Order: sequence, then C-alpha cells, then structure tokens
Amino acid sequence: METAKQKALEVANRMHQKDLRAPDVVIGADTIVTIGGLILEKPVDKQDAYRMLSRLSGREHSVFTGVAIVHCSSKDHQLHTRVSEFYEETKVKFSELSEELLWEYVHSGEPMDKAGGYGIQALGGMLVESVHGDFLNVVGFPLNHFCKQLVKLYYPPRPEDLRRRVKHDSIPAADTFEDLSDVEGGGPEPAQRDAGSRDEKAEAGEAGQAAAEAECHRTRETLPPFPTRLLELIEGFMLSKALFTACKLKVFDLLKDEAPQKAMDIASKVDASAYGTERLLDICAAMGLLEKTEQGYSNTETANVYLASDGEYSLHGFIMHNNDLTWNLFTYLEFAIQEGTNQHHRALGKKVEDLFQDAYYQSPETRLRFMRAMHSMMKLTACQVATAFNLSHFSSACDVGGCTGALARELAREYPRMQVTVFDLPDIIELAAHFQPPGPQAVQIHFAAGDFFRDPLPSAQLYVLCRILHDWPDDKVHKLLSRVAESCKPGAGLLLVETLLDEEKRVAQHALMQSLNMLVQTEGRRLL
Repeated sequence: METAKQKALEVANRMHQKDLRAPDVVIGADTIVTIGGLILEKPVDKQDAYRMLSRLSGREHSVFTGVAIVHCSSKDHQLHTRVSEFYEETKVKFSELSEELLWEYVHSGEPMDKAGGYGIQALGGMLVESVHGDFLNVVGFPLNHFCKQLVKLYYPPRPEDLRRRVKHDSIPAADTFEDLSDVEGGGPEPAQRDAGSRDEKAEAGEAGQAAAEAECHRTRETLPPFPTRLLELIEGFMLSKALFTACKLKVFDLLKDEAPQKAMDIASKVDASAYGTERLLDICAAMGLLEKTEQGYSNTETANVYLASDGEYSLHGFIMHNNDLTWNLFTYLEFAIQEGTNQHHRALGKKVEDLFQDAYYQSPETRLRFMRAMHSMMKLTACQVATAFNLSHFSSACDVGGCTGALARELAREYPRMQVTVFDLPDIIELAAHFQPPGPQAVQIHFAAGDFFRDPLPSAQLYVLCRILHDWPDDKVHKLLSRVAESCKPGAGLLLVETLLDEEKRVAQHALMQSLNMLVQTEGRRLL
C-alpha cells in the first residue's frame, strides 16, 4: 500500500504545482503477486518471465492490490492531504502449463509489464483455471471494494439508519457520488464524526498552531543536510551499467590512441543510434573515463590502461563478467538474503548441481568469459602477492586453481630459480596457455589438469591458494586444506591469499561487498 500512497501523493503534488490548485481526489493503486512467501513483480526479461510463470504453473497464488485515496485541499497556496488506504486479495489458480505454451505466451510480449508475468484480462486468461475473489482486483483495481470505501468516506450512516439497522457495506446509487458537496479550498471533504471533548479539541488546536509556527520559522539552516552521498548510492547502479555498456560496445577500444571522434562517427562504428551514443559518451565523460572537447571524444589514460580490451592491465574481462553474469545474479539479491544460497538456479533457469561446471563453465563462451575476468583481477594484484613475502628459498610451487597462470608468471618473474605448476580443471588448462605471453618465464611454468578435490596435487615445496577458499563451504575448505597438508613434505609452505573482513565487519566496504557477492554467486559462506 505504501507504493500506491507514494504514487498518489506524487501526482497530487505535481498537479498542485502545475495548476496552482489542489485536485479533488487522487487515487493510487499498486498490484503484486505472491506465492510461497515470495513477491513476483514485473519480470526484467523473457527468461525472468518464464521462471515466474513456471513457478505459478499448477499452483494457487495470491494477487494483492493496495489502493490509496488521497483527499486534497489547499489553503494559503499550501497543499493539504488526507489519505485513506485499503487492500484486496484474490486467489488465482493456474492450470498445469506445458513449456511450449509458456514460451509461446512469453514471446507474445504480454508478460513484460505485468506483475507476476501475466495479464488475466488478455492472453494470460487462458492460463487461469479458477479465480476466488474480485476478478478486477487481478486486472489491477478492486472496483467494488473501492466504491464501498467511498461510501464510508463520503456517505456515512445517519443515526436513523443505525436505528433501522440499515446495511452499509452496500453501494448506493451512482448519483450519490455526483452530489458530494465541494468545500472551500479543495474538493469534497470526507465525512468526519464530531468526537472528543472540548479540552481535547483545544489541545489539538494548540498542537496544530505549534506545527504551523515551526513551519513558518523554518530556514535553510534548520533543514537536514542534502543527501548527496545517499543519492549517489541510489543511482550508482546506473553508472555501473553505463560503464558496462560502453565496454561491451568496445567504445574504449575504438578510441584508444586515436584522435578525438564525434558522437555520430562513433555511433556508426559501434552500430548504435547517434542519439543514444551521445548520451552514453557524455556520462562516460562525466565519470572521468572520456575527454570531451570541441573536436569530439577521446580516452583518458584510465580508459586506455584499464578499459580497452587489449591492455596488459585491462579490466575488460572482469567488467564483461559483471555485466553478463553478476548483474543478473544481483537482481535476485532479496532471494539470496531470504534463502541464504547463491542464485544461479534463478539466473540460469535450471538446477545447478556443480557450481563451476553448470554455471561458470557451462559453455566455451562462459568458460572463457570467467577466465578473462579472473585474469583481469589477478594481473592487478599478482605482483603484490608474489612479493608480500620472501619466497626465494622455495624452488618449486603449485598454484592450486591457478586458472590462466597470471600469478604463476609473476612468481616466475620474481624468482628465476622457481618452477611453477598451475593446477586446474582440464577445461581450464585447455585454454590457459593462450593467456601466457612469450618470454623467458615460459620455461618455468607448467600446466597440470585435475580436480583439486579428487585428484593428487602436483608435488611442490610451496602450495598457493589464491582467492580459492571463499568459493566453498566449510566442509570443502577443510577437505582442500587437508589434501594440501597431506601433499606437503617437511619444510613445505602454504601461501594463502584472501580478502579480509575487519573484526567488527564495519570498515572494509570492499570486503563486505565481496562477502555479499559470495552469497549471491558461490557456495562459500563468508570471507576470512
């Protein structure tokens, strides 16, 4: 009901500012669909619509519509409002729906702007087996309940009606509503009962006068501070998506080491509209990613180093991973919070038995995307990891779950006498060599395929677990550490690399966000 009320109040304020008079009544309504304690709002895409409808198939669900009636009046050019609220629930049961029928309905486009992913008044009606309650409530507005509420507000029972026990949940003739009298400064006032003692009325009058005086004495200094930081947080996801989109269109690749280009020329090269491209380029310039001059747009140094896809320290792979996977997973954050589990089954629309094989490595494209993301992040931190401790007394190392070998290469560069083995799944090892540039370190690096939960670990004096443990629940972490311990010979070492939370979990914002990210994405329960 809160959404319905805020909608109506916003419209009332807008109309008052525009027309310089108060509207009589503004009505707001908001409809949601619930099943099994979950709220189904409007689907974000076709896959989301399919998942919603699959959940409803063969089951009964509830449709709630909250309605707010805002009575408006104006005095001294100030808008005054009084709000009455109610809600209506209707039970709806779907038939058992075939996958073919579901996709046919999804592809019709009708589900995309409907709560719960269907419209009962149109094609969606063919999915419904039964309705218990107000049909129009499912359409989006409980008209019968609304009319009864108007009767309570504007046509209350008279004393003689009470004596005759007249039923007052019925709806009177239509002209009853047309004859509602107007009052000064606004529309028809809801009926008010004369209640309360003279002292109570006097106290209410004094309180109202005090509030009016406080409003009159309000100054710029007494207003709360403008919530700049809060607004930045609210709209931050828009900035992230703008950056992701520019990277996906390869805007920064196009402008790398090039003279400034006009928006129209860039649009034609990335196969996009000039109108939309100019807006995207402008916000990238405002974020400090592009330079904007009379000659056109060009990359900043930050864009050249980190956003162009071919740079040594490019984050392009990590950005694409966030755009194509993490973004979708975080749309289900509320479910992750409620259930305490990752959300790959919702994002992918299927049950996930093996997190890596079924999600990250489900196709060559997704596997390569994941590897590029891991390579991007490891390139940023590999030097710090390799030099955090003096590892020169180890002649061999095994990077367990080492993916593309970015850390192995840095270890080989820093310690020329060290032989480094990258141990990861066969599907990863198959592609990992493509991430290794030529150079003297290549002879020091070897790749071995296997599953670190099942297969023997390669022999080494130093075992490295870099950003591995946070992906797994406690039992698998214990199993992996036990396998490393069993493989260690006397004098062997373990280099463990993880993001740390501060003791009170208050300060390290990046670590806390990664902890939330682990909840949405992995089987891991927490960071260290």
